[in-house]
This record gives sequence, C-alpha cells and structure tokens, in this order.
Amino acid sequence: MPREHYLDNSATTQVWPEVADLVREVLVERYGNPSSLHSKGLEAELLMKSAAADLARILNCAPEELYFTSGGTEANNWAILSGYESRRRRATGVITTAFEHSSVLEPVQYLAERQGAQAVFVAPDGEGHIRPVDVLERVDGNTALVSLMAVNNEIGTVLPIQALTAAIKKKAPKALVHCDGVQAFGKLPINLKAWGVDLFTFTGHKIHAPKGVGALYIKKGVHLPPLVRGGKQQRGLRPGTENVAYAAALALAAKRCAKDRARNMERVTALRDRLLAWAAADGGVQINSPQDALPYIVNLSVPGFRSETLLHFLAERGVYVSSGSACAKGGPSHVLASIGLSGPRGDSALRVSMDAGNTEEDIDALCAGLEAARQSLVGRR
Repeated sequence: MPREHYLDNSATTQVWPEVADLVREVLVERYGNPSSLHSKGLEAELLMKSAAADLARILNCAPEELYFTSGGTEANNWAILSGYESRRRRATGVITTAFEHSSVLEPVQYLAERQGAQAVFVAPDGEGHIRPVDVLERVDGNTALVSLMAVNNEIGTVLPIQALTAAIKKKAPKALVHCDGVQAFGKLPINLKAWGVDLFTFTGHKIHAPKGVGALYIKKGVHLPPLVRGGKQQRGLRPGTENVAYAAALALAAKRCAKDRARNMERVTALRDRLLAWAAADGGVQINSPQDALPYIVNLSVPGFRSETLLHFLAERGVYVSSGSACAKGGPSHVLASIGLSGPRGDSALRVSMDAGNTEEDIDALCAGLEAARQSLVGRR
C-alpha cells in the first residue's frame, strides 16, 4: 500500500489521539448523565460546563450563549429555521449567498417554498468574492435574517463578517445575522463580541474532534424557539441527554487549535504556496480559488480530465482530495457554477484542503500524481 497523503481536511479531519483518549475516558469512566443528581451526574455536568467555558474563552462570548448540537448541519438549520420563525411576524426577507453550504441553502429554500419567505441569493463575482454592496443593497426594513458563511468550503473565500454585520445592523437593526463558521473555526481568530453576529455555527470534525458534535452560539437577548422538544437540557432550547464525551472532545481540540493557530497558518500557507508555485510552473493547471482565499483550501482544475477520474487515479496512489463539498457526494458544484466555472473547467475541479499536519511530501505526491494522471488517462478524459 502506498503511503497516505490526506488532503481532504475540509471534508473531515483525523481525530487527534489525545482527543480520542479523552472520549474513551469519559465514555468509560465519567459516564454519568448530567441531569442526574448523584455524584456521577455532577461530574458529567461539570464536564459540560468546562467545555462550554473553554469554547467561550476562544470565541469571546459567554458560556451560556453556547448550545451543543450534533454538528454544523443541525446548528445551521436551527439558526435559519428558528431565526426566521422568531422574526417573520414583522419581516419576511431572508438574504444569503449563492455559494453557501447546502445546510444553509436548503433551509432558506424551504422557507421560500413553504413559509412565504422572500429569499435572495447573492451571487459572488467571477473571482469568487461576495461584494458587500451586493449584500447591503438587498437589506431593508423587511429583512428578517441574513446568513453569511465566514469561509467558503470549496474555494476558500473569506467574507468580511464583522464589517458586513455592522453595515447590516445599521440598515436593519432588528434583522438577525447568522454566520456559518464551520470552515473558519480553529483556523482564523474569531471574536464574536466584536463581530456582532447574533448566531454562529461551528463543528468538531473539521478540527480533529469526532464527527457528531458542534455548537450554535445564540447571542444574549436573541430568543430562538427550539427545533425539537422534550426536555430541559441546555436551558430547554436543545433538549436531549447531552453528549458529554464529544462536548469535552470539541473543547480540547479547539484549545489546541487556538494555541497553535498562528503557527498552523504559517505552515499551511507555505504548503499552499508550494502547490501554487508548481501549478504556475506547470501551466496546465488552473486555480479556481481567489488569490486571497484561506490558505487551507485550494480549488484547482485540470481541464480535459473529469474530477471523478482524477480522484480515483490519485486515490490509487494514496493521495486523497475531493471534487467539492463532501455533502454533495460528487454532484455538480453549485459553488463553481455560481462564479461562472462550468463546462470542462468545472467538470475537472479538485478541492485540495490542507492541515498543519500535512507535509511538503504530501504536496509533492499530489503534484506528481496529477502529472502522472495526464500522461496515463489520455484515453479516459
């Protein structure tokens, strides 16, 4: 078997050993129900409170403003569906971008089709940027909710959330602003008080915690109805017995990411630059990500070769990338279509998503694999 070169970290990350060890410890030794009144229950409750406190320090918010969920998709649905429900008696406008994750786009489409929302999907420009003016000119007194991702999950565009939120609030003070921060969390500095957003989503499996845990920040004073009912856990807004082990794991992984964030960014930027230098020298590879994209994500195309064919060819050599969002399972990329990249260039796109654990050897293996693919797959374009 060839050595693995895992470059699909925006889909998911490997759980760090110390995080997995903590999960096992909590599951086996500190397994109490946080709602139980005995010592085992108290121990579990303290673990939940400690996890929330650690995450709150990283995000600059209050622990009681954080609600643990099963992941980013649940948190995004809760923010959008319940956020709209809390505002729709006075406003029916919902604004988002055309290249959001499907866990934002589909709830917004549902609101438009079933709840009478006036939905607007702001298109990025041809370089993959969202122009603030294109968002703001659609904000008015009828705006109930604006949902903007911090970092695009396929091309790495970074949106100016703090500036946009301030401008939105100036035009529509009663509108809720939600930010899907899944791809930014653990990579960029996030200050929720400074950003001014009302709702913020993040998840664990993008930062070396397990799949199945995330959280929603709900700003103090914002009142959302719960998506599900049937208990008093998490102040009655997200009922159900808490996943204590995974909450603790999320906090531990987040602390390590926060501690090493600047060093990680420097390392990943160097790896990104190595890949871009090879692509520029090669001449046959086109870069789809903006020049100022988050370095962790590089979207590229090898025109003349379909993404799926390239993926399988690379995987046989131990190099793992994706053709877009893992949630799309290989379907056409709405993100690339939104920036005008369709046809051969869109059909040959690959997303390379790096992590501080990657090495120059990983990048070189990818480049060598793409060179070999073009020589070997001429008849399978």
